Amino acid sequence: MVEKIKQTLADSPAARWTVLVMVSLTMMSGYFLTDALSPLQGLLEQKFGWSGSEFGFFFGGYGWLNVVLFMLIIGGIILDKKGPRFTGIFGVVVMLIGVLIKYYAIEFMPADVDIVIPIAGTFDSQVLTATVGYAIFAFGYETFGITANKIVVRWFRGKEMAFALGMNVGFARIGTFLAMAAPVPLVNWTGSMSAPIMVGLVLLGLGFLSFMVYFFMDKKLEKSVAQEQLGDDERFRLGDIFKIIKIKGFWYIAMMCMLFYAAILPFKKFAVNIVETKFGVDQELAGLIPALLPLASLLLTPIFGIIYDKKGKGVTLMILGTALLIVIYTVFSIPGLDNLYTAIAMVLLLGVAFALVPAAMWPSVAKIIPENQLGTAFALIFWVQSIGLSAVPLIIGNVLEKYGQTGMTTESGTSIYDYQLPMFIFAGLAITAIIFGFLLKREDRLKNYGLEKLK
Repeated sequence: MVEKIKQTLADSPAARWTVLVMVSLTMMSGYFLTDALSPLQGLLEQKFGWSGSEFGFFFGGYGWLNVVLFMLIIGGIILDKKGPRFTGIFGVVVMLIGVLIKYYAIEFMPADVDIVIPIAGTFDSQVLTATVGYAIFAFGYETFGITANKIVVRWFRGKEMAFALGMNVGFARIGTFLAMAAPVPLVNWTGSMSAPIMVGLVLLGLGFLSFMVYFFMDKKLEKSVAQEQLGDDERFRLGDIFKIIKIKGFWYIAMMCMLFYAAILPFKKFAVNIVETKFGVDQELAGLIPALLPLASLLLTPIFGIIYDKKGKGVTLMILGTALLIVIYTVFSIPGLDNLYTAIAMVLLLGVAFALVPAAMWPSVAKIIPENQLGTAFALIFWVQSIGLSAVPLIIGNVLEKYGQTGMTTESGTSIYDYQLPMFIFAGLAITAIIFGFLLKREDRLKNYGLEKLK
């Protein structure tokens, strides 16, 4: 009976697309808050004295709770045990707590006040507090992310699932566009470094309200159904974790995910500074060029999702998208190549890559893992991904501090770094990801998952 009711709702285009829009609005607010400080590297240096390594340290905090304390895996278990309604609200509340801590650090804490933590070392108290807030936010955001994926899979399985997942990612990346383009003008207009965070809080509040629309739709669905009627195959078992980690195809996707996102998301954190210092774009306008990246992926991700729904070739799409990164970072590494149109072309090409891989990756997970294990599977993948998102910004920040110093500044006072070595690091991550892509392609042939050919 339960399955029949769920199928009836899922067969209603109005219902399932309403669910998708409501969830995507919340994702969009999270995307904005994830990158809201990325364009402010130069201003954080000028106003608070943040160094390149401290900037990298801050963004490296993204994975502290998710990786070290396994909180993201716990979030996946909560999702499979408690369901998407509870877990979605939980994720948003945790995001709010983290953002409020980060807001307090930027708005009220003095700069250049050191704090000594035994064993760990000495840290700037403002940087450390903001990083703790960012780590808490990241736990809530990643927990909500796996919840959103499971919601979309459940409502669109057997229909236009890859297209819907692509639309979810593409629509949410409007938040990334705003995060690249808006923060510097906001700071200049208001005179407050915390203004972008406050805007993000407002967006997150609106996202929470939109998620509540989904909440009541789902609640209404289950009101007439006794919980005891749920089929035993829909219940999560802790032992399912061990079933998931035994699947080679799962690990190949997880490694490809970590390496791809580690090669592209940390680059976004430094992209505005690259555009300002290497390509000579005014500080207030520098964010507009990296903002083209999410716009390109916004348009293309659903299109690539349709291709996957209709033609398959999921692993091929992932390999192709990752290979584009090698070309892009090689071009960015060439000394003296500072033509603005080159930067625009490479960012647009990066948007193509950023659309190709996610459009094929997330539906592929749903083809390998049973639905009742998807929450934990997504959590495990996001946990592996968080290792890269935590380590790589820290590595890049330290590389810039040790090997990228040029001793020069822009007219606005922003330090100019040599980004050649970081570009080689990003390209190396992409090359390694492609190796796992070919391993995944071989595993698909052996296990007939249907990633390359429609089953």
